[in-house]
Amino acid sequence: MQKENFQIKTDKLIASLGESKPRLLLHSCCGPCSSYVLEYLSRHFELTVLFYGPNIQPEEEYALRLEHQMKVLEHVKADFMPCDYDGEAFEAIVRGYEQEIEGGERCTRCFALRIEETARRAAEGGFDYYCTTLSVSPHKDAQRINALGEEFGEKYGVKWLPSDFKKRGGYQRSIALSKEWELYRQDYCGCLYSIT
Repeated sequence: MQKENFQIKTDKLIASLGESKPRLLLHSCCGPCSSYVLEYLSRHFELTVLFYGPNIQPEEEYALRLEHQMKVLEHVKADFMPCDYDGEAFEAIVRGYEQEIEGGERCTRCFALRIEETARRAAEGGFDYYCTTLSVSPHKDAQRINALGEEFGEKYGVKWLPSDFKKRGGYQRSIALSKEWELYRQDYCGCLYSIT
């Protein structure tokens, strides 16, 4: 089965917007991943960032990543939607999958938790689109992320912006911006199970 080129889909959708700037709720996993994505999308959308990471462990790590997410917002124009830390929600959905390999079913459940919460909040807030920064990482499966985005978009009645932000140098740009803006770059995805 041939993989879809989500960057082409994104480009086509953005081209169809013309001069309008629809509202987009962007789930962010961390400052470094959001840096390039916000830089890119801010030209085309009115952005609000939802920093939702119940998977981030320990809670002190969550606070550090949140601090650096806020540093990114000093450089890119976007609103911020606060979200309380809820590590119990993550533990509940991965119970029984703790020993899964990185990238396996535990990760799919984690993606689904975060993407569904973003879709729910996007629908409640009347956003035109929603999306996540997750696809900027070369370690994340854009096919799976986009399938979940479409699924929850249909469930909550909000349009999903298809993406593979690692393409066209997006990941490399996020690294460059992280250095320029002096962002903390973590060495594990978020949950303690992902530390290898």
